[in-house]
Amino acid sequence: MRTEDALGFYAAQAQAFAETLASFRGGDLIGAILTQAFSSFDGNVGFEAGDYPPVDCDKGCATCCTLRVTATAPEVLLIERFIRHGQARGRELNLAKRVVKANAETAGLDEARRVALRRRCPFLERGVCMIYPVRPLACRGHACYDRKACVAAAKGRITEIPYSEPHRQFRSLIQNALQSTLRDAGYGWGLYELNHAVTLALADAANLDRWLAGENLWPGAAIGDVAPADMAAAFDRLKRMTE
Repeated sequence: MRTEDALGFYAAQAQAFAETLASFRGGDLIGAILTQAFSSFDGNVGFEAGDYPPVDCDKGCATCCTLRVTATAPEVLLIERFIRHGQARGRELNLAKRVVKANAETAGLDEARRVALRRRCPFLERGVCMIYPVRPLACRGHACYDRKACVAAAKGRITEIPYSEPHRQFRSLIQNALQSTLRDAGYGWGLYELNHAVTLALADAANLDRWLAGENLWPGAAIGDVAPADMAAAFDRLKRMTE
């Protein structure tokens, strides 16, 4: 995607998110804004991917599901809700207990140590994602053209994987536009490690009300790869570039 096209897409996404947030007068804000984000991702990847080879990912392939997953507060809250009020199969598997146990093993690990641990995602059951309908953008944006390369990388045999660029690009653009718009609207806009944030969210039924009130939830689970001030400055630069 050309730089000017990427900037135009980013600006359009940010404007759409801003309109959704501004028009919210009760109801399911989390569901509305993430339906918008996920639909935009699926539609644009589907359109753009026509010029690329087909991805080699499908149901039952969970090789990449040992990676650290990051998510925004709305994505964490959506997963929390899914676990609390999910389908019977989810309750039978006790996803809440699983994620708490996994967090005890993965909390505080950086990306490299997380990969070395090779701890499977707690939401997997026989290779199938049990939160697939509400999986975060980070998971949606991770796709590969060669499944064998993923397996080899997971075993430490290679370091280069042929990732799908449309998946990565649209995940980044949509997620950044969402974060920037949440910041402008006064909502918590950071990124969190998924296991840790979901564990903390499940321990407090008032998360949604606190987030809607502008509280920055789960600081202990925040991803610190980029300082919040630096990320905020980057969002401000993007805003000036697209005005």
